[in-house]
Amino acid sequence: MVCTVKEDKGTQRNAEQAWADHTKAQKGHSTVASALRSLASLRLTLILIALLGFGIAFAYLWEGARTWPLVIPLILLSLNLLAAVLTNVVFRRQTALLVFHLALVALLLLVAAGRLTYLNGYVGVTEGVPFDGVLSESEHGPMHAGEFSRIRFVNRGFRIDYAPGLQRGATLNEVAWVGPDGRWHESRIGDQEPLILSGYRFYTTFNKGFAPTFRWRSAEGTELRGSVQLPPYPLKEYSQAAEWAPPGSGLSIWVMLDIDEILLDPAQHTSFRLPERYKLVVRIGRDRHEMRPGELLQTSEGVLQFEGLRSWMGYRVFYDWTLPWLLSACAVAVLSLSTHFWKKFAARPWDA
Repeated sequence: MVCTVKEDKGTQRNAEQAWADHTKAQKGHSTVASALRSLASLRLTLILIALLGFGIAFAYLWEGARTWPLVIPLILLSLNLLAAVLTNVVFRRQTALLVFHLALVALLLLVAAGRLTYLNGYVGVTEGVPFDGVLSESEHGPMHAGEFSRIRFVNRGFRIDYAPGLQRGATLNEVAWVGPDGRWHESRIGDQEPLILSGYRFYTTFNKGFAPTFRWRSAEGTELRGSVQLPPYPLKEYSQAAEWAPPGSGLSIWVMLDIDEILLDPAQHTSFRLPERYKLVVRIGRDRHEMRPGELLQTSEGVLQFEGLRSWMGYRVFYDWTLPWLLSACAVAVLSLSTHFWKKFAARPWDA
């Protein structure tokens, strides 16, 4: 009899404990469900859309704040939409509608990821001089982790035709680079046809011009070779001058390209080309010199040799790994929504 009483009490305690656990689990589930319903609120959706609009305006007005004012509302909107998918029964009954909303969530997260990892920059590369992996100006997301500094390619010259009135035609730029197989590859790119290396896209721009090339031999015997990119031509036709300093020297050298011919005649069809009749004016302090290709100039810190004139091309650099995934998500969204409406509005016989 004693043993029977003990078993009854134990069974009762087990039942009470199981009920308590069940009640606790129900409360926990209820709390999670309540939080999801709050997160899925349409009122919250409107607030987040307004926050995104404010972020877009803020990013437009403040050049240095174009990431977080956009990323935070996008992530919150994706969570809001995901909570709506989890708490709304209609999505579980209609597969096409469920896929469409999941595609929207993917789109929001991909746009946010793109803003965190993008790169946008600019660089001018002289003809025949390898690009050294350094941009003249750039902006990028806080999580950009690409290996841009390892990218190399060579600008092998370009052709641009002009219609009367200096209407610029397409840019045809020949480039070459060493591929992963260790071999040289060549391609022709332009304003709409980029050179793509490691996910970075190099587009030609309307900026191009002339670059005097020099050889510098310092007093210690160090010899270097480089070019100075003059302002864009013909955009700044009458300001073809620049100031620079040879590496390791304290000299300040001012150079100006004096062109003695009409390169681009507005009244005719013409093409961008290097001038044939020109001279290079060089000023060091109060001294003025005129140099022709091959001439040497003795300075207080070394010898400057003017090798000749080349062209340079300006490139816009863009990186965003999310673009193909965005296209895929858009295609899924369009296909799933089309399927949903086709099922919803397809003609059915009245006695079906």
